[in-house]
Amino acid sequence: MREGSLEAPTRHPIDWRSDDYYNADSLNAELERVYDICHGCRRCVSLCNAFPTLFDLVDESDTMEVDGVDKADYIKVVDECYLCDLCYMTKCPYVPPHEWNVDFPHLMLRAKAVKLKNGGAAFRDRFLAGTDRLGKLVTAIPSVDLAVNALNKKPGVRKLLSRQLGVHPDATLPEYRHNTARRRARSLPAESSEPVATDTTTGKVALFTTCYGNFNKPEVCEALIRVFRHNNLEVILANDEVCCGMPKLEMGDIDAVVRAGQHNVAMLDDLIARGYDIVAPVPSCVLMFKQELPLMLPEDSAVQRVQRAMFDPFEYLMLRHRAGLLNLDFKQSLGDVSYQVACHLRVQNIGLKTRDVLNLVPDTTVHAIERCSGHDGTYAVRNESRDAAVKIARPVARKVDEQQGAHFASDCPMAAQMIADVSKNDILPEHPMNLLCKAYGL
Repeated sequence: MREGSLEAPTRHPIDWRSDDYYNADSLNAELERVYDICHGCRRCVSLCNAFPTLFDLVDESDTMEVDGVDKADYIKVVDECYLCDLCYMTKCPYVPPHEWNVDFPHLMLRAKAVKLKNGGAAFRDRFLAGTDRLGKLVTAIPSVDLAVNALNKKPGVRKLLSRQLGVHPDATLPEYRHNTARRRARSLPAESSEPVATDTTTGKVALFTTCYGNFNKPEVCEALIRVFRHNNLEVILANDEVCCGMPKLEMGDIDAVVRAGQHNVAMLDDLIARGYDIVAPVPSCVLMFKQELPLMLPEDSAVQRVQRAMFDPFEYLMLRHRAGLLNLDFKQSLGDVSYQVACHLRVQNIGLKTRDVLNLVPDTTVHAIERCSGHDGTYAVRNESRDAAVKIARPVARKVDEQQGAHFASDCPMAAQMIADVSKNDILPEHPMNLLCKAYGL
């Protein structure tokens, strides 16, 4: 048997509908098999806290092998996995088509789903995963967002949240904006030119704002609309969207992910039929449509159409540039930019398109840092995992501090904030789309 695989990795569909998927004995047998392979390899030890947790369990067992680990402790490894996918994409030599067929992230997803079926999700996790409900509640009435944002910064309130919800008092919570992306879009000037299609793009774009882009970072969506329209692209908002489901995926609620996915896919497929491509400002949301939903619903032709029509915003801009259609009339340089490449952007396998687009700005140099921020949804917010998240983020923050760039950015706003929090310097986290907007002088 040869070690590793020299072939491109492939992903098998997620068999979430089968009874065996939720069978505890079957799950434990597969966990033991994969854990034993990981124990013999240990290449992923530096990626996240899941692997050190596993290896500590093995090394501290009576046999110093996986067979000496109590199966009740298997879940400790699962709880440390936040489905970043980097072990599958960047480290593991045994991913399919290798005969050992190791897909660690999707095995962790299965274990999370079994845990959820057995009543293993805390109220806090369900509450934090309800991004749509919470966002609509806070932003519905003017000034409520200001009050919530102010309360979330008060030490007394944060101590209460820590005791009652398990939300770490040092974690920066996302701020809400009554002036959401959808409200802002209404006041932006409309297009004045006819979009031009290319072999890979239609020139007509529907923006899936995402709950985070709509409720928490509307300025990113506003910048995206301005930049795209500045490049003679028609931009509309996807209507009637709901959360992509990534927060629910993190807790193993596959049924909820599929329900949300089917709702969104029906709406997006209608836009595709009208000639629109789809973009979203948050890498995790793009990945949901590019990878996770197609693996959950491989037989659904509408899901496959949305998969083909879904783009990262900078991926889309680079495709336009290759066709000679990107506006290169920049008004302002950006200087040195420290740029953290978000995990869920890396695993899309599209290359560093954000870096490539920003490097088109004169007198601008982007220094890419391809390491995890440790935030990953709610992992850095929870009491029990905050310390591990900070440890993961520290090398990235140290690199940003060393570079001392004029700007620091990440495509994932949560990752950028996490790194800024860990940094020893007073750095301002920015989004690359806002930087590009600034470069255009918009």
